[in-house]
Amino acid sequence: MTFDPASYVFTQPSTPTAIRASTVLPARRENVELRTSDGHRLVGELAVPESGEIKATLITLHPLPTHGGFMDSHVYRKASYRLPALAGVAVLRFNTRGTSSPRGVSGGSFEEGIGERLDVEAAVRFAVDRGLPNRWLVGWSFGTELALMYGATEPVASEVEGAVLLSPPLHRATDAHLLEWARAGKPLKVLVPEHDDYLQPAAAAERFAVVPQAQVIGVDGAKHLWVGEKYAGRVLNEIVDEVIPGGVPGGSAGAAGTALPQEWDGPVATAHA
Repeated sequence: MTFDPASYVFTQPSTPTAIRASTVLPARRENVELRTSDGHRLVGELAVPESGEIKATLITLHPLPTHGGFMDSHVYRKASYRLPALAGVAVLRFNTRGTSSPRGVSGGSFEEGIGERLDVEAAVRFAVDRGLPNRWLVGWSFGTELALMYGATEPVASEVEGAVLLSPPLHRATDAHLLEWARAGKPLKVLVPEHDDYLQPAAAAERFAVVPQAQVIGVDGAKHLWVGEKYAGRVLNEIVDEVIPGGVPGGSAGAAGTALPQEWDGPVATAHA
């Protein structure tokens, strides 16, 4: 059965609620479908603020599907739970071709990052057609490869502001792709875990040196999958700090520049794995 985001049950606690991994804050959520130019149907979810201005839009590109990556990979799930309410940020998540999750299965099959170019284009086109503003690519692991390979060239480049990369392995993405980002001049924030399995901060700084505008940030103690609320929260703060200049009203200054609230005084729901 396909998961319905409208099935969350919200209640109003008598006191502010500490935001935990399973805490879901209010948003307008809907199951969506993306159509690729080669005829595949990709399944996804769009979460936008319940009211008020959409300040930025995240187009998320998930980790490697052959190693368990999908639209519900935990950082992206938490982004969709929190950021519409805490930061006025819309979050588009979707399964690339051949990938399955509780939302459903996307058409096609895994194509090693080649056919997935059309998946990235379909997601960006969907966001444009919906009128979602201030669009940013957010890639994680394999998703960083897609962002680097296809985000600085048309038809994507003119429709996005820049990209945030989480744990880039730089396996499929080459120096040629990095040079395309250098020429494009678009912002590129790169979060590299201290204990990453593939590319650690010093090596990342060396590889990304060809992109003058790239901001490479090593995160002490973190691993490739950003396990733990401390590290997931750091990632979300860094993303918001990049896509919303000046940060979030009511937030406090932290290591990432923006510190999202850690409590919510309003209706909440609980997600069940």
